[in-house]
Amino acid sequence: YSCVSATAFCTEPAMVIDVFNFLQVLSGCGVYDGTEIHEASAILVHLSRGDADVKMYAPNENQMHVIDHCKGQPTEKESRNVLSESARIARGNITDMVELKVQDHDAVIFPGGFGAAKNLSTFAVDGKDCKVHSEVQRVLKDFHKAGKPIGLCCISPVLAAKVLPGVEVTIGHEDDEGGKWPYSGTAQAIKSLGAKHCVKEVHISFLKNKIVTSPAFMCETKLHHIFDGIGAMVQNVLKLTEK
Repeated sequence: YSCVSATAFCTEPAMVIDVFNFLQVLSGCGVYDGTEIHEASAILVHLSRGDADVKMYAPNENQMHVIDHCKGQPTEKESRNVLSESARIARGNITDMVELKVQDHDAVIFPGGFGAAKNLSTFAVDGKDCKVHSEVQRVLKDFHKAGKPIGLCCISPVLAAKVLPGVEVTIGHEDDEGGKWPYSGTAQAIKSLGAKHCVKEVHISFLKNKIVTSPAFMCETKLHHIFDGIGAMVQNVLKLTEK
């Protein structure tokens, strides 16, 4: 190429591409006491394909407890910080939730893992009588009030069910179906919170709440099915963001 053609190419007006600013709220690192790592990673992959910028946040406080993921049992005399553990997934690029400002982001997504029920709320212990972390409450209420999309998967829809009265969500099916849906009892707890549970693979509440939910690992199925379900959730959150 000649210098002239190169100069002409450089002076062409650049194409403007809208970039959406997403945030993902983590609850630690590891399915039994923190964030479900596969879900968090799948969300990041699908958002990357959607050309979205993503920032990650977590509460800066200790976990409810620490689980030995080989034994599935709590460890004694050990404590871990939710923010520090979440940094493992975020490759160190993570921020304390107290610094999160809704106006800086177009949408929020909560992956699952028991951390959502142990560190972002007390659902694992208290069920329908649970309390939701104050910063999580603030984020959910502020995004909802601003009309910005909210994505939740696996167990995390219980957070919206508790904080946003009458919301429609799904954690999958309401029957065990021979072990395919081992956490199906969660659906009744969601109803007890005053929310509506919808038996779907992915549920989208467009008009009222702009909330999209997917069962993810609430279902015993192959990993690629979970990955694709999370992808459908992310794609629908992206569509809502464009509106």
